[in-house]
Amino acid sequence: MNKEGKLIVIEGIDGTGKSTQSGLLAEHLRAQGREVIESHEPTNGPWGRKLRESATTGRLTIEDELEYFLKDRKQHVDELINPIVKRGGIVILDRYYFSSMAYQGYRGIDPTEIRAKNEVFAPVPDHLIILDLPVKTALERIGARDGATNEFEKKDALQFCRDLFLSLGTETFASVIDTSKSIQQVQEEIRREVEDF
Repeated sequence: MNKEGKLIVIEGIDGTGKSTQSGLLAEHLRAQGREVIESHEPTNGPWGRKLRESATTGRLTIEDELEYFLKDRKQHVDELINPIVKRGGIVILDRYYFSSMAYQGYRGIDPTEIRAKNEVFAPVPDHLIILDLPVKTALERIGARDGATNEFEKKDALQFCRDLFLSLGTETFASVIDTSKSIQQVQEEIRREVEDF
């Protein structure tokens, strides 16, 4: 792996192990002497907090929700992603604008329109890792994890989002990885894919 900065994005429906795999990949790359920053979206910034609060205080309109995501992401790109990558570091993101395409797309906005609005300012990742799992298995994992589901943890929503993520697998910078295997097997496959890039 060369020493240029990189943006690595990990996507997938809930239950695929994004947070676990992001953390393991970060540890692996740090052990190689790289500067690695792990982050997630929505962020903990002001717009991200508003989005998180809306999950308990009542859903925003789809237009406001997308606007908040765009503002949160713009701040994330300007203040963290671009500076780290420019100085040669690696940013590993748990969710990015592909999640907006999936989840806000499910709520009714055209995913291609969402992508276009984001790519005005948000850099295309060097590598998009799509963690995949059948919806039935994902629901079993989610239930075992927290016992409760939200609007996006229902079968039809997850299926829409899974199909959207899989459609991105044809992008030249993307890899789809089956996460029905053990955590370590999945991590080894992610590491191979990242090193290939």
